[in-house]
Amino acid sequence: MQNAEQILQAIRKLGEKRLPLTRVYRCLFSEDLFLAAYAKIYKNQGILTPGTENDTADDMSIERIHTIIPGTARRKVSSFDHRVASTSPKKNGKGTRPLGLPNFTEKLVEEVLRMILEAYYEPRFRDCSHGFRPNRGCHTALEYLAEHFIGTTWFIEGDVKGCYDNISHEILMGILTRDIQDGRLLNLIQIGLKAGIVDEWEYKPTFSGTPQGGIVSPLLANIFLHELDTYVEDELIPPIQQRQTQSRKPRLQSL
Repeated sequence: MQNAEQILQAIRKLGEKRLPLTRVYRCLFSEDLFLAAYAKIYKNQGILTPGTENDTADDMSIERIHTIIPGTARRKVSSFDHRVASTSPKKNGKGTRPLGLPNFTEKLVEEVLRMILEAYYEPRFRDCSHGFRPNRGCHTALEYLAEHFIGTTWFIEGDVKGCYDNISHEILMGILTRDIQDGRLLNLIQIGLKAGIVDEWEYKPTFSGTPQGGIVSPLLANIFLHELDTYVEDELIPPIQQRQTQSRKPRLQSL
């Protein structure tokens, strides 16, 4: 069986070639992929914080991974089910946002799913995108501005209000279905999105949004917003650049 890096490299090549992702659910049977996921998240802050069940990273072992991998114990991979257990103040000081506290098993499954989706979608994202991407952030965004916006005197800052909370499940699943031809993987993602929340011991269904605090949520948001990047760069900007080029051409004056 292929190791984690070989699996992710094969998925990455499909993303680079813009080929559909098929038969990828079987990757969730890879013990090595779960071990790689554990290596990425075991040092994270809060990894020992229990969620709705007494399920933490304590006593991690190969045997425990075998109980998570689908089919090994004749069970399905748990969905990335998030229960609202706390709130966190927003950075702008305007109110709070609910935070989910998933169980460790769900965190581990989410990380495996994130690794698979990131390998496929990362080569497809645009250079103008910097948020929640490997080796990118505020500093690379500033470098991009300094390199591509020479002479610009002002910028417009925008914000998607309640971005995570308002992502349409239907549109997001439509985007994923266009790229991923694996019903079992799509079903796993949809189950996670529709898992609902428990707030003050009251269950509430989720009709939109991705879980705040979820490992895979930033990537799902980037997949969703990539459509905006594509529309702006491919549809809005070219006509403007064409008009600017035409306006700079010297006009022949009649004698």
